[in-house]
Amino acid sequence: MVNRILGEDRVIVSDVPGTTRDAIDTHFTKDGTKFTLIDTAGMRRKGKIEDAVERYSVIRSLRAIDRADVVLMMIDASEGINEQDKKIAGYAHDSGKGVVIVVNKWDIYPDKDDKSTLRFTEELRDEIGFLQYAPVLYASALTGQRVNRVTELVKYVAEQQSMRIKTSVLNELVRDAVSVNPPPMHKGRQLKILFMTQTGICPPKFIIFVNDANLMHFSYLRFIENRLRESYGFEGTPLRFVVRNREEREE
Repeated sequence: MVNRILGEDRVIVSDVPGTTRDAIDTHFTKDGTKFTLIDTAGMRRKGKIEDAVERYSVIRSLRAIDRADVVLMMIDASEGINEQDKKIAGYAHDSGKGVVIVVNKWDIYPDKDDKSTLRFTEELRDEIGFLQYAPVLYASALTGQRVNRVTELVKYVAEQQSMRIKTSVLNELVRDAVSVNPPPMHKGRQLKILFMTQTGICPPKFIIFVNDANLMHFSYLRFIENRLRESYGFEGTPLRFVVRNREEREE
């Protein structure tokens, strides 16, 4: 995939998983934007990690994710997603990285019809539900199918994870959300959202001040997140929320 993106052979190509031992940095410019591609070491399933060198390769790959802004999560269309893929995806998500899911080898996916991508995407969403926000690209490194869209999506996701929303706009969104779906009562008390503000980017981070943080159920926080995404996108990036009591705001 790296070779196809670059238009030249810069890394070793093999059909055997785990060929690449080291993370390789490649710098290039596309349409005026500078990119650094970190081609991670090949990662095989844990049961096939047979020696110290390969274990070290996995560690280096995780460190590569730490250095990245956007992670291209490569899925082999002929094999589907496996447990190792889920762990790597989870690490990228927990690290707050932007993510684009690239389903490679789509050219050889069997029995394709006009709904194949829809079905495959639904399966992906079921398997890695925490990456609902990640765009999915169906491509082929062999034929070049849709590979030109990889850098476009990376740039788009980088912009999404750097987006800032004005505090006044956020609080208008919260008021609308609460009017549509008021927080449920808990032991005779109701959650009151007093104020919301964005405090960071990459990933976008928000602080929500409430009357009692213990009343904020994760499902209602997910509702707020969904409203944010519906209104402003944030496609390809996780969102971080911190819920604080009113007194903490006054301090």
